Amino acid sequence: MILSVSRRTDIPAFYSEWFINRLKEKCVWVRNPMNYHSISEIDLSPNVVDCIVFWTKNPQPMFKYLDTIDKNYKFYFQYTINAYDKEVEPNLPLLNKRIENFIYLSNKYGKDKVIWRYDPIILTNKYNMKWHEDKFKYIAQKLQGFVSSCVFSFIDVYDKNRNNLSQLELKDINLNTIRDISQKLKTIADEFGIEIKTCSEDIDLINLGIKKSCCIDPILISNIINCKIKTKKDKNQRASCGCVESIDIGQYNTCKHGCIYCYANYSQESVKTNCLKHVPTSKLLLGQKEDGDKINKRVARSLKDLQTTFFD
Repeated sequence: MILSVSRRTDIPAFYSEWFINRLKEKCVWVRNPMNYHSISEIDLSPNVVDCIVFWTKNPQPMFKYLDTIDKNYKFYFQYTINAYDKEVEPNLPLLNKRIENFIYLSNKYGKDKVIWRYDPIILTNKYNMKWHEDKFKYIAQKLQGFVSSCVFSFIDVYDKNRNNLSQLELKDINLNTIRDISQKLKTIADEFGIEIKTCSEDIDLINLGIKKSCCIDPILISNIINCKIKTKKDKNQRASCGCVESIDIGQYNTCKHGCIYCYANYSQESVKTNCLKHVPTSKLLLGQKEDGDKINKRVARSLKDLQTTFFD
């Protein structure tokens, strides 16, 4: 099983104590986003969890737990570092602090286990192509030697983030714009020895030397755990998403970063209310078991292909 921690919220930043408690008890309960009273019980035993994928913009609160996690679990980070102002990403640490934290992870656990995400790319009068060139180059230069790859993508507007994004007066991003920006980012990434890839983009940029990537990456996971895995594409993700199946243990409307482009939060008021329900010792991310809840044990197993050696 591949554990996603988490597409729905920043667990390293805000719920790291809860997460380490779940690993210690080897069990977590996750509410179904589409059916509130349906709860999945997920086995977190080390022999079941092949790899943990952390998604974060601020991993520092988890630093004190990582050595403990590292004793029994394999993991890597999808670490987003953008350079937007507070109007877009209001509650993040300063940019240089986030870069410093990235370098810490890279030095301690290896640069292949920390993927730099530069996404989403937003275009406005302020955040124009030149702005992205300058900011991307600044970050890339700081991370030189500490990162192997960078994944970038362009903003997707959903019903859940449309209202928040309206205040920015977004510019349309057409295919020519995507190609122009991608080419400029590729040139900068090459300068600093960083392989650049796209995430969930329909457009094929292979002619620019830019491959498609995926966040839950079976090849990267096989390298990290030193064993091939048997898995398939995650049918719950978009057609353009190349991720393989994983189990996500997060919950929507629980991330306190407040980024206005986020699809996982539709209401900051809901986030405030929900966060008051968080109990670090609970099996659930929010609150406790309630009347009417039905707990179902989710079948989970290792995906390791023990019949095939890694080097076959």
